[in-house]
Amino acid sequence: MDVRRRHHSSAPAGEPLKKKNTPPPPPAPQLVSTVVPLYVTNGVFFGVFFSVAYFLLHRWREKIRNSTPLHVVTLSEMAAFLSLIASLIYLLGFFGIGLVQPIIAASSRPSSDDEAEEEEIIKDDARNPGPCPAGIIDCSAVAAISPAPPSQKPQLPLHVPPQIPPLSSDDEELVQQVVSGEVPSYSLESRLGDCRRAAVIRRAAVERVTGRSLEGLPVEGFDYDSILGQCCEMPIGFVQIPVGVAGPLLLDGVEHTVPMATTEGCLVASTNRGCKAISVSGGASSVVLRDGMTRAPVVRFATAVRAAQLKSYLEDPINFDSLAVVFNKSSRFARLQKIKPALAGKNLYIRFSCSTGDAMGMNMVSKGVQNVLDFLQTDFSDMEVIGISGNYCSDKKAAGVNWIEGRGKSVVCEAIIKEEVVKKVLKTNVESLVELNMLKNLTGSAVAGALGGFNAHASNIVSAVYLATGQDPAQNVESSHCITMMEAVNNGKDLHISVTMPSIEVGTVGGGTQLSSQSACLSLLGVKGACKESPGGNAKQLATIVAGAVLAGELSLMSAIAAGQLVKSHMKYNRSSRDVSKMVS
Repeated sequence: MDVRRRHHSSAPAGEPLKKKNTPPPPPAPQLVSTVVPLYVTNGVFFGVFFSVAYFLLHRWREKIRNSTPLHVVTLSEMAAFLSLIASLIYLLGFFGIGLVQPIIAASSRPSSDDEAEEEEIIKDDARNPGPCPAGIIDCSAVAAISPAPPSQKPQLPLHVPPQIPPLSSDDEELVQQVVSGEVPSYSLESRLGDCRRAAVIRRAAVERVTGRSLEGLPVEGFDYDSILGQCCEMPIGFVQIPVGVAGPLLLDGVEHTVPMATTEGCLVASTNRGCKAISVSGGASSVVLRDGMTRAPVVRFATAVRAAQLKSYLEDPINFDSLAVVFNKSSRFARLQKIKPALAGKNLYIRFSCSTGDAMGMNMVSKGVQNVLDFLQTDFSDMEVIGISGNYCSDKKAAGVNWIEGRGKSVVCEAIIKEEVVKKVLKTNVESLVELNMLKNLTGSAVAGALGGFNAHASNIVSAVYLATGQDPAQNVESSHCITMMEAVNNGKDLHISVTMPSIEVGTVGGGTQLSSQSACLSLLGVKGACKESPGGNAKQLATIVAGAVLAGELSLMSAIAAGQLVKSHMKYNRSSRDVSKMVS
């Protein structure tokens, strides 16, 4: 191919260069007429191809049966054969066009020598822009398409946290006052009336007092007004936790996409696999067994006899109704369910249990308990209230009373996983899962002296869902009480799996549920805010979703262990890799 080199001196500035006259490329052949719609043409040729093929095969079979020579061809068979060839040529031309185009493009592309010469022309234009030939290419465009030197290779943009604007003179003065102790750090919000500004000033003061940088901890882009007096005091920024989704989880006939906030790789992927196994097997079912938040104050008397008298008073059914009236005045949702006292010498621990609507209910039950204690002081004036909470509740601690009596929502969730799903999706078998569950979750936990920990990793899923939906993450301790059961059913072919969780403590109003991110996750689950139709319905629904997600997580992890895939999965998903394509493959 003859390619001539362009020279700037061949034409004066502003005068366009004349291009070499080359014939225009021939038009691409039209395989289909523009008059008839393409789908009609395709349908006709498809029909002809399969019809004549069937006809010829049928005639061939008849000839074999009748011992007729195959080379003896009738007029109809000859026409059918020609139609078959014609339709085949059309179909190959239509579907083979994608293979022909690269060949045509390659034939019209300049050779390597031509490419090198054209590249040299562009480099010359970039080095000596001068007066660019008009009508050919803009100078800036030439510079843009010219390759960058090796030392100036373009870099991918990196995530840079938003820069904090420099402090004003007034803010700088406030920082100095906070550092010196003249202005208390906790009073900045009330003093300034601007929560975001208070966080920025407090952050700067912390950096100067500690001598350490907080670079990387974002402060901009958060609604600090939403946490004032509710979620967090003296904020200096916020921590980012990625949120993934597992599902859909088919639970009680409804599909749920479960948000999970976590920094542990493989957790969301594993739970997602469990959700798939449950859904394709027909879904899971759940039941809320109990619903009652607890608070247990500790009171003291001069003698154990006197403490026992109050214990008898509280256990008398006649007195319960009057105490319930006093307790229920604290809230229109609080309803006292039962009182369970326990005596230790002259000290009495009184465990109150009540329903709390869609709120998690710790503050609600505490107010009701305070009303009852004030009421009891009338008949038991010698009663000394040591504390509104005496740990017999028991909150944020692994305790047998929660495991036996329950706290919050007590939920059981079950599913039957079909044999083919266990093999194809979970990559193991029913017998191995049942044996592993008995030796690990039941016997192994008993050997370890576990309290409510007869499971594989319920805490993982509970924590992730709690963080995403604005629950108290510390209540993961008792909320993760769970016993996982597995049993072969349907003549040993299918797997019955269940999780029993006696103390899931969740709410859909109050606390962190009102923050925008957490509120969005609750909205994703369809349980945002209070349930108007049935008070407490959203919180119960959230508790069943937590149990269903735990069921999925238990199923997937136990399958990975039974199949010997645990280490391999974590090495694939729980290790940093910049080459995402290799990691996914």
